[in-house]
Order: sequence, then structure tokens, then C-alpha cells
Amino acid sequence: MEDKIKQDEIRIGDNIRQVRKDHHVGQTELVQILQLQGIDITRETLVKIERGIQHVKATQLRGIRDALNTSYDELLK
Repeated sequence: MEDKIKQDEIRIGDNIRQVRKDHHVGQTELVQILQLQGIDITRETLVKIERGIQHVKATQLRGIRDALNTSYDELLK
């Protein structure tokens, strides 16, 4: 079972959304990039992560970091 990163104290979803928008990447485009990397994610899942409804998996977070060419520091601040 894969580790999940809880969003209780850190609003990871808000940070992901902001970095994604700063890079002018749409949700559908980000999901397509992640799927091409072999990461199991749907647009619905990304929406839930960004809204803080669903915890992000470690592999998803790594893929988002790489796809948006950012750092963990930016996503976890």
C-alpha cells in the first residue's frame, strides 16, 4: 500500500493548484502528463486533491513536482 500525504496542516492541494496555474497548465493537461509517466490519476482525483478532499499519494506528488518543474518546498509550504 502506498503512503499518502495528509493535508490537515499543510494545504498541499491549494499549493498544487497555485503552482499549476502559475505554470499555465490545465487540470486535464497535467493529468495527461502524469498518465504518460505511468502515474495512476484521473482528473476527478486531481480535483479532489486540489480541494483537499483526497490525500495525495507519494508517487502522484512526485509526478506533479516533476511535471510542473517545481520543488517539494513549493508544494508543501
